[in-house]
This record gives sequence, structure tokens and C-alpha cells, in this order.
Amino acid sequence: MTKEMTSGSPMRLILGFSVPLLFGFLFQQFYNLVDTMIVGKTLGVESLAAVGSTGSINFLVIGFCMGVCSGFSIPVSHKFGAGDYSGMRRYVANAMWIGIAFAVVLTVVTGIFCRSILILMRTPDNILEEAYIYIFIIFIGIPTVFLYNILSGVIRALGDSKTPVIFLLMSSVMNIALDLFLIIVMKMGVAGAALATVISQGVSGAACLVFMVRKFEILHIQRGEWGFDLHMAKTLCGMGVPMGLQYSITAIGSVILQSAANSLGSNAVASMTAATRINGFMACPFDALGSTMATYGGQNVGAGRIERLTPGLKDGSIIGVAYSLLAFIVMFIFGGQLAKLFVDGSEVQIIANVRQYILFNSAFFFLLVFVNNVRFMIQGIGFPTFAILAGVLEMIARTLTGLLIVPFLGFTGLCMGSPIAWLFADIFLIPAYIHSKKVLEKRWESA
Repeated sequence: MTKEMTSGSPMRLILGFSVPLLFGFLFQQFYNLVDTMIVGKTLGVESLAAVGSTGSINFLVIGFCMGVCSGFSIPVSHKFGAGDYSGMRRYVANAMWIGIAFAVVLTVVTGIFCRSILILMRTPDNILEEAYIYIFIIFIGIPTVFLYNILSGVIRALGDSKTPVIFLLMSSVMNIALDLFLIIVMKMGVAGAALATVISQGVSGAACLVFMVRKFEILHIQRGEWGFDLHMAKTLCGMGVPMGLQYSITAIGSVILQSAANSLGSNAVASMTAATRINGFMACPFDALGSTMATYGGQNVGAGRIERLTPGLKDGSIIGVAYSLLAFIVMFIFGGQLAKLFVDGSEVQIIANVRQYILFNSAFFFLLVFVNNVRFMIQGIGFPTFAILAGVLEMIARTLTGLLIVPFLGFTGLCMGSPIAWLFADIFLIPAYIHSKKVLEKRWESA
């Protein structure tokens, strides 16, 4: 059930690996879409704004968790590519121990401080309480985020991008069903939406664990491989923490941008919420390509096939740019109709805002192609610090947008935040990749 990416056509391997991943991301974003649609249609604009106002802080914390888990999978992919299966299993065991520690600490800290953070973000008073209830429940579910993402990351590191998709599909269906039951039948409001997400994530992670134990013999950890290894723990944290910080540092800019949106009122927050959900769904192919680049790069570095890195990055970018053009056409034609999925047709201003936001962002999706592909390739080949620096640049761009542009241009300024951030990141990432590849080539020449 594993798949090596160290030989054969990069284009064929990247497509074959990324398509199942794409379905997984689509399912994940689909239930985010449905979750938001149900909240907007059944609970109203204020509840929609309440859920949306937590988006950046959600990304700050949950993004860190997911980044850490992605980083943990890189040493696993290196060992798999090198054929060291015992070392690979020991890395998996140590990733589990570290993941448990991270989950406990983050759950406690975020649960204590989430209300204070929402207040600091100038969350409008009319949506503050609902926003707090929603994000508190999401943060209590942090252990389920670690469970699923560590396991799915390990499975992908072995070249299997299909199995995690199955469990994401199951999670998506369960999340939608629980949304309908808890929000409409049980009248739990935004708490029901949050609880549905946590339960479905937990079930998906547990199912992934059971399947991995039963079907992946190569991952059956032996008695002597379960021990905590300080050197391996440092390596895992050296990969995972920078990747997690990359997400969090990027999210700091998003928090400031969200604060700027909050200052424009709940209608602006609701507009941005709907627009970012649509963008997130349409950007799934970029996420799939990025994750593919990390595995592709990690396996080829482990096998010493440095010459395959650039052809793979080139083929992945061709795929991404072609899709970005298609995405813009779809947004241009159907932008208004997509906005009406979240609010009643009478909300004319919100619909106009949503269409403006998604059109502006999709016009610059080609920049996002390189942000994801180059960044994840750099991470996969073992240079996570560069990814952090790219995140710093994104943070600076969004911060400047929130502080300097939004006060003058209003909602139009919000539309500019992500494209400017992608441009800042690309200016740094492309030279960083060229440098990283040269370093690897010198290492192998002197080895």
C-alpha cells in the first residue's frame, strides 16, 4: 500500500499522488462550507459572523497543530526513502509521544486564554459570546486534530495518499449529519457546529489508527522501537515546530487582518467568512500539490535523487497554474450565486462583498501555486527555517494591509490582504529553494 516517488515520471507521480489528496482536501473544505452554510441559513448573519470572527485564531492554533504533524512526517519519509524501516517506526513512535505532550499543553493554554484573545481582536459585542462558545469547543478538541494529522501524515509519507481520504470522506459525511442534528434538531446553535467538527475529527482519527494497525505491516512497531529517543525527538521537533510556527506566524497577520475586519462591523465579518470558505474550497488543489511536494521532496532526498527535485517542482507548478486560470473563470461566472449559498438573497451588500473578495483573490491564485509548491518542497527536503521566514513575510504583508490599507479602503482593503502576502512570500521562497538545492548537491558531492 506504500508508494515510492524516487523513480519514474514526476508529472505522473505528482498527479497520481495529489488527486487522492485533492479529494481529501475537498471533503474537508466541503464540510467547512456546509457547516458555514447551515449556520448562516439557519442561525442568521450574526451567528455566521461569530463563527467567522474566530477563523484567524482558529488558524493560528489549529494551523500550528497541523504544521507540527506535517513536520513529524518528514523524517519518516526520509527513512522510508532510504529503506530504513526500523528507524522509520521509531520516528513514528516518538512522534506519538511528542504529539500527546503538545496536545495536552495546547488544549489547556488555549482553553484558558481564548476569550481574552477574542476581546483583544475587537470582536463586536453582539457576536462575542457565540464566538467564544464556538472556538472554546474547537480548542477542547485539539487532541483529535493531533490524532488524525499525525497518522495521516505518516501514511502519506509512505506514499499512500488514498487511505486518509477515505477517513476524511467519512468525517465529512458525519460532520454534516451532526451539524443538521445538533443545530436544527437539538437547537444547540454555534456550539452544535463546533461539537460536530470535534466529534467527526475524533472518529476519523480513531478509524485511521485502527486501519493503520491492521493493514500497514511496515508500521507495526516492535517492542524495542517504542522507547523515547532524545535525538529523534529533537529531529522531529526540529522539523515539526518550525512548520507549525510557519502556520502560526502567518496566522498572526491573519489575526490582525481579522481585527481590521471586526472593526468594520458584523456584516463585513460575515462577508469575509463566506468568501474565505469559498476560497478555501477552490484552493484545495494548491493544498494537495503542496503536500505532494513535501512527500516527493522528502523521499527523493532520502534516496539521494537530488536531480529529480526541480523537474518535480516544475511539473507541479504547471499543474497549479493551469488550475488557477480555471478557478478564476469559475469565480467570475458563479461568484454571486456562490455567495447566496450562505445568506438570503436580500443581503445585497454581503453578496456584493463576497463576490468582490473571491474575484480579487482568485485573480492572483497563480501566486499561491508557488507559495505552496516551493514552500512544501523546501520543507520536505529539510530546510524548514526558510518556510518560517516566508511565513514572517506573509505576516508582515497582512499586518501592513490590516493597519495601513483597510482603514482607507475598507472591505476592498481586506480583499488585498492574501494576494499581497502571497507576493511577499514568493519573492523570498524561489531564491530560497535555489539555495537549498545547491546546499544539498554539495552535501552529496562531499559524502
